[in-house]
Amino acid sequence: MATKSPGGVQSVERVFEILELITDTGGEVTLSELAASTALPLPTIHRLLRTLVSLGYARQLPNRQYSLGPRLIRLGEQANRQLGTLALPELRRLVTTLGESANLATLDGDQVVYVAQAPSAHSMRMFTEVGRRAPLHNTGVGKALLADLPDDEVRAIVARTGMPTPTEFSIGTPEALLDELALIRERGYSIDEQEQEVGVRCYAMAVPGTPVPTAVSVSGPVSRVTEEFGTRAVPMLREVGAAIAVGMNAG
Repeated sequence: MATKSPGGVQSVERVFEILELITDTGGEVTLSELAASTALPLPTIHRLLRTLVSLGYARQLPNRQYSLGPRLIRLGEQANRQLGTLALPELRRLVTTLGESANLATLDGDQVVYVAQAPSAHSMRMFTEVGRRAPLHNTGVGKALLADLPDDEVRAIVARTGMPTPTEFSIGTPEALLDELALIRERGYSIDEQEQEVGVRCYAMAVPGTPVPTAVSVSGPVSRVTEEFGTRAVPMLREVGAAIAVGMNAG
């Protein structure tokens, strides 16, 4: 259940509680499932959903389940742009120090979406378009975010999305993924070992204490992004992540 804010407007808090519950279930939920997940009375949930549907912030599907509505897309896109603008100076600091491309990504449903990038000056570099969506299980940022989730939730996500293996190095089973996530939790960062693209390695780390799950990464060719590179990159990722978290939580 959403935490109530002192002095908050109860009806607004309830609306966002409903939206977050729909999001937490993977995007589609029945009225009874919502009622089981919150202390709100069923008539209140139904009234809030009718209002959200009429405004376009929720949809009622033919199977009578509810999902997030299309008007939320515009809000999310604008929020992502603002987050990218806020983070860009820190990403550029990563590039200046380490010499490789830096990215910021957020969790969006069962995928990551890249919201900002500072490219390397090298002609041969990792390139990811801002706005691109990617799987969680075979990207550095995605695995960093999955490591912050319980194993049961990780299993539910990959059950919904499947586990495509774009390269011979990609993780293809839930068991192998959970083993990898245990290692990430232990060391505090993830590595994409050519799992998205052969010849590209990525070091990534979750940004702590952010309103939306966020990760920062640095990527480049395996010839330059070596284990020695990683020893320099990890402290920088931690420092930059902390600075981005401060900016995201300001005000």
